Amino acid sequence: MKQFFKFVLATITGIFLLMGIFFLVILSLVSSSTKKQTVEVQDNSVLTIKLNYELPEKTDDNPFEAFASELTGGDVGSPVGIYEILKSIEHAKTDDRIKGIFLDLTFVGSGYARLTEIREALEDFKKSGKFIYSYAEIYYNQTYYLASVSDSIFLNPKGNMIFNGMSAEITFLKETLAKIGIEMQAIKHGKFKGAVEPFTRDNLSDENRKQIDEYINSVFENYLAAVGKSRKLTTEELKNIANDLKVTNPTSAVEYKMIDALAYRDQVFKTMAEKAGLNKDKKDVEQITLAKYARTLRNESEGDAKKIAIVYANGDIVSGNGQQDEIGSDKFIKALKAAREDENVKAVVLRVNSPGGSALASDVIWREAMLTKKVKPLIVSMGDVAASGGYYISCIADTIVAMPNTITGSIGVFGLYPNAEKLMDKLGVHSEFVTTSDFADFGRIDRPLNAREMEVLTALVEEVYSDFVGRVSEGRSLSTAFIDSVAQGRVWTGTMARKNGLIDVYGGLNKALEIAAFKAGIETYEIASYPKMDNPFASFMASFNGASIKQKLIKEELGENYQVYDRLKKLQGMTGIQAIMPFFIDAY
Repeated sequence: MKQFFKFVLATITGIFLLMGIFFLVILSLVSSSTKKQTVEVQDNSVLTIKLNYELPEKTDDNPFEAFASELTGGDVGSPVGIYEILKSIEHAKTDDRIKGIFLDLTFVGSGYARLTEIREALEDFKKSGKFIYSYAEIYYNQTYYLASVSDSIFLNPKGNMIFNGMSAEITFLKETLAKIGIEMQAIKHGKFKGAVEPFTRDNLSDENRKQIDEYINSVFENYLAAVGKSRKLTTEELKNIANDLKVTNPTSAVEYKMIDALAYRDQVFKTMAEKAGLNKDKKDVEQITLAKYARTLRNESEGDAKKIAIVYANGDIVSGNGQQDEIGSDKFIKALKAAREDENVKAVVLRVNSPGGSALASDVIWREAMLTKKVKPLIVSMGDVAASGGYYISCIADTIVAMPNTITGSIGVFGLYPNAEKLMDKLGVHSEFVTTSDFADFGRIDRPLNAREMEVLTALVEEVYSDFVGRVSEGRSLSTAFIDSVAQGRVWTGTMARKNGLIDVYGGLNKALEIAAFKAGIETYEIASYPKMDNPFASFMASFNGASIKQKLIKEELGENYQVYDRLKKLQGMTGIQAIMPFFIDAY
């Protein structure tokens, strides 16, 4: 028996020793890969911007991210967030080592508002006299929108480009749900609040069709104006190209002056080398990636320096801490509180990129934003979308900054309750409830809501809508009657929202920072980003857990269709009254 216990004890000790060695090796590798490394920018370099990922608002501050990136063969520190992208382009403008920018536009994962921020930064870069070249194997609306700012646009000779305008697609599930025995019971306020329509209708309501038609044409008009100015084509010429489907291949893209030349990647590099004056020495262009260049611009905080806090609100709004791609109310109010209580933070920029979510969580965040506004300038910078709950948490700000093609508004609320009575009958599933009062089984899914229950839910929705309108009225200093007239769940572009008084100024994150600095009375400042990562090591190790690996595998397998899967999962997890945009926007 003693030998047995000795063997067990030795085995346990060995396991712990191996685990200890494993973690020491991991920490050693991580330390070596994450410690501040010197990135040398060579003379005659070209800054290569390749945004082949879903563009994040904030560069991941996890110190283990670089290690994970190296393990997967990626570029250290990628992907880069919007602020560091803008900062890198701005710095490259005056960096003598940088001769130009190369836009590698295979894929861009972003909406038009944030692309416009990047595009405007590139336009400003061109004032330096340095070149911008773009190359892609396939151009679609978003990649071409960025490419159009370039001095020269190159397309692979065997690539493709089809210029055919923009469309919005709404998928209706009412009939599908009916076939399996589920009826969705909707309670909403806002005649334009179309979030319930995919579950309760087989087609668009007149109001929803109207708002979609107006916002998508507004986005397209902004798109055509920007592209036309850069390409020296009129809006009418571009509309004719799209309406007649004139550009369908590389040859026609050159013919109609949307592409400058057809070339392979190596030929583009040769042209850039000549432009950089390297053709005499027959040298290749020195490239530095965006991720590496951004690292050269990161400075250690001086501690007592004046700061402007950027608090990033990205994703669906939910109660609790939420996931990494969600705005969890608990996590978010901690971030606002930390920024508010930091004496070195002189102003707060709330960067919102959200279609909304839980009405309750939105109000919890609104309260913290209001408290912050009382002690420091609070400026909102809207990204691609800041609608419904995203607008709820924005409306209290001193100044709201948005791009003309930002999607915003959607001031409305709804609730959805499933009635699965027929499905239960089909499955032969039957339930009995023993209750203490008449409505103790309120919310059961094996029967429809009765009149009294519907009355209660309607009153809840009406109350939340009234609160929403009141919050906006207070924040925007406009009457509740006027806000109600532009609310009703209606979605607006930034252009429309400015006319309605829902935003103040056109611009991106840099414009918001400029306004924040002015209101705070400071000229020089550092940036403090929130929310802070609580436990980087735990986050790193979580990336190896089963759920995370499963998510990555599903995402890899489904590709672009992962978004549909992800949205259905999020809809399934919604509880309580919702303030969320009536549709998801994908622009291709």
